[in-house]
Amino acid sequence: MTMFREYDSMPKRVSAARLTEENKDMVFNELTGQHASGFEQGQPIIKVKTVHGETAIIRIGDWIVRDRDIGTYYPVKDDVFVENYSDALIEGT
Repeated sequence: MTMFREYDSMPKRVSAARLTEENKDMVFNELTGQHASGFEQGQPIIKVKTVHGETAIIRIGDWIVRDRDIGTYYPVKDDVFVENYSDALIEGT
């Protein structure tokens, strides 16, 4: 079972998972490429390399978006994700 689902964002579809306390280990195990886990102020985080070679930090509650075209990841805050992405399964496409 994958933690990543399909979401539509203008202009393309992406795979994404919201990082929670309950699924943090499963999400981490699904990541490919350069990534690491750790803690920041006692809270679990995941660090990923972006397409630009920068290190991005994903915190509990953030979404991890996988760019299907190039296979990299980037974080999106929950409020931004909810406003700009729609669940592909719900939309029926």
